[in-house]
Amino acid sequence: MTYEFHIEDQKYGNATAFVANKLGYAKENKGIEPKDVVLYGFGRIGRLVARELMTRTGKGNQLRLRAIVTRGAVDETVLEKRASLLRNDSVHGEFSGMVTTDAKNSALIINGTTVKIISANAPEDIDYTSYGINKALIIDNTGAFRDKEALSRHLKAKGVDKVLLTAPGKGVPNIVHGVNHLKHNPDKVHIFSAASCTTNAITPVLKAVEDSFGVKSGHLETIHAYTNDQNLVDNFHSKYRRGRAAALNMVITETGAGKAVSKALPSLEGKLTSNAIRVPVPNGSLAILNLELEKETSVESMNTIMKKYALEGDLVEQIKYEMSDELVSSDIVGSSAPSIYDSKATLVRADGKNVVLYIWYDNEYGYSHQVIRLAKYISKVRRFTYY
Repeated sequence: MTYEFHIEDQKYGNATAFVANKLGYAKENKGIEPKDVVLYGFGRIGRLVARELMTRTGKGNQLRLRAIVTRGAVDETVLEKRASLLRNDSVHGEFSGMVTTDAKNSALIINGTTVKIISANAPEDIDYTSYGINKALIIDNTGAFRDKEALSRHLKAKGVDKVLLTAPGKGVPNIVHGVNHLKHNPDKVHIFSAASCTTNAITPVLKAVEDSFGVKSGHLETIHAYTNDQNLVDNFHSKYRRGRAAALNMVITETGAGKAVSKALPSLEGKLTSNAIRVPVPNGSLAILNLELEKETSVESMNTIMKKYALEGDLVEQIKYEMSDELVSSDIVGSSAPSIYDSKATLVRADGKNVVLYIWYDNEYGYSHQVIRLAKYISKVRRFTYY
């Protein structure tokens, strides 16, 4: 089997890459062309993706953040507000770099790199080539365009090559990196979806369970941090219950993650139901998987399998195996893994075929890393492969 590990995502730093290189397991990919990246929208995910891209920009020979598209006028006040939101984050802390504004050129200067702020009301109206941007990857995190037809509008703009949606998409490949990304050739597909944060959290674990024991049926319950689509105080909302004050209530709502899993794991089609509870924390969520298995297992056997998947194979970037007895939601904030398997919470009923698994996830930071991993794959700029 071929295992892939990448310098920018290594849990143990460049020392691992150095040793692998010395032992002859490393092969540098040749012919990598840098990819221009445009963030379409600059909300929670957009800013975290910007932080990571600019922190890891290096020589600029992989993903290069060139522009951010927003709505409305771009004046000095707006630029400073955008810069301030990038510099400081109430959940994730201070950005480890410098962010200044260039009002004359409608740009942010991030760690010395100029990133244009473009105002537009429609994707197809922008000529990116006029900004020196060519064959760009558009990362759409607005949530306004969700199907193939709407997302194709980006491809009508000059200078655009590919589109990546940071939400579940209709009529386009929904990808959980590490699980099904290799099934879609980036030379042939131009629009991708990175699915949802919850789908990215549960799918790697479900793949490990499905491959090892088989899944007959199950239910997913997510205990999810509140999000910006809820109200701060009680007010009208198009969704039932989401109109109630987010920071004061536990709110039952729906999630499509149970069905969305089958887009990455077709063998689970129709096997999972799902629901969600929004709770009064700003970040850090928990997925509870109640599964009926084909084969018997035990707590020890289940944990052994999950540890194996977390330490070797195709899901080492996706699954983090957690052994702490004291783990709580704030502890997982800032984790780059989309799935954090809580081994101390695993339950197996007496028959050995009914299990309850607890999967933590940073629904912002962990998901943003999955977006970047997928962006690198479809842009073909991942640097090293270790055998």
